[in-house]
Amino acid sequence: MAAAAPPLCAWLVAAGAHADCGADEHHRQQHRQTQCFDAGSGATFGLDRRPLGARRRGSARSGMAMSVALQPERVIVEKKRPDVKQRRVVVTGMGVVTPLGHDPDVFYNNLLDGHSGISEIETFDCSKFPTRIAGEIKSFSTEGWVVPKLSKRMDKFMLYLITAGKKALENGGLTEEVRNDLDKTRCGVLIGSAMGGMKVFNDAIEALRVSYRKMNPFCVPFATTNMGSAILAMDLGWMGPNYSISTACATSNFCILNAANHIRRGEADVMLCGGSDAPLIPIGLGGFVACRALSQRNSDPTKASRPWDMDRDGFVMGEGAGVLVLEELEHAKQRGATIYAEFLGGSFTCDAYHMTEPHPEGTGITLCIEKALADSGVAREEINYVNAHATSTQSGDLKEYEAIVRCFGQNPQLRVNSTKSMTGHLIGAAGGIEAVACIQAIRTGWVHPNLNLENPEKVVDVGVLVGAEKERCEVKVALSNSFGFGGHNSSILFAPFK
Repeated sequence: MAAAAPPLCAWLVAAGAHADCGADEHHRQQHRQTQCFDAGSGATFGLDRRPLGARRRGSARSGMAMSVALQPERVIVEKKRPDVKQRRVVVTGMGVVTPLGHDPDVFYNNLLDGHSGISEIETFDCSKFPTRIAGEIKSFSTEGWVVPKLSKRMDKFMLYLITAGKKALENGGLTEEVRNDLDKTRCGVLIGSAMGGMKVFNDAIEALRVSYRKMNPFCVPFATTNMGSAILAMDLGWMGPNYSISTACATSNFCILNAANHIRRGEADVMLCGGSDAPLIPIGLGGFVACRALSQRNSDPTKASRPWDMDRDGFVMGEGAGVLVLEELEHAKQRGATIYAEFLGGSFTCDAYHMTEPHPEGTGITLCIEKALADSGVAREEINYVNAHATSTQSGDLKEYEAIVRCFGQNPQLRVNSTKSMTGHLIGAAGGIEAVACIQAIRTGWVHPNLNLENPEKVVDVGVLVGAEKERCEVKVALSNSFGFGGHNSSILFAPFK
């Protein structure tokens, strides 16, 4: 008892002091509490602007008053907590900037027709490089999408990102008038990039060779991968979740799933998400050449990207952006949005094996697919379309194919294709445009062909792969894979909205 006396005495002294001279303070506490209930949840943010720790310290002066004041706030949080299981996520907008067009319908029609966007690089002189081809965007304008002042200063990855993002909003019917009625604190942007502002940073290095005074003052912010999402959010005034993720070629899928999870958890109602990259500059091409990762089929560019074909000799670089508008279902219904598809879920794993090579057993890929199915509540037999990562590399194509067959091989209706056979590999933007391809397959009932599959690997069942022409397919559930250097694996699932 002696040991307990000092704290007990202190508490009695505090309580006595509160009883003697704290009546007015107690009344003020009750008044603030009443205001909190009357004002709704907004009052939690606007009424008492002191830091949370300061509020706790102030309340601690009066023991019982502290418990009375804090308890109602806890009840409010519990009442406001959304039911995560009931929050469904739907796709209501799509925006693309690609070598095959800058409109989702134009882009997908070109895929269905088997057009290749791969050609000789024209942006810079690459005559001394062993690879001189890419999925290069030949015509692109920011007019009407990015103000001229910023358009002249920004890296292309940011220009592609902002343009595709605004095109997605337009495609989703989110005009300025509609956006003005949105709760902007519940709208976010999560568009990533694998490479970031390579051109801006490279130009800064060249300027530094002369003098630091020659460097662009925007070289640091315009080189970072997060700034595209940040600038777009500033432009829109969207104050919800805003950041970027960079997981190499899996970037877009990581962004899409994380954006969906913000909606699922009740942290946002609308999210712009996807990826953007513009790596077609000398240092970008040279870096991948040094990795010995690129095709050198310069004499026939449209034949260079050939997933699962025995004559493939590496992937083909590409550039662009792919962005989705994800929206909470009831929110979309309330504003009368067109719903293109439902986002079911997804997953991430890591091979934890090698920087550039997939795990020889494909365990990370298989685990990722299985976890994505579990997250989505989807049975294996429901998957009848897979948009594969398949980049046209020797080991990568086969390890993914083996994992797909391991998971879904018992489904005779399974169709598998690779968008990269026509676009090349858009690095961090690949998953974004491939998500659009999945959604368009759901909408149209057609899956695009696999280009250049002329001499398939012997272990590949051509009955599973889409052939040289588009095919009819009533998609039940579509799965899109994206994998990145570092062993990053990602799988996301879409389905028709019902």
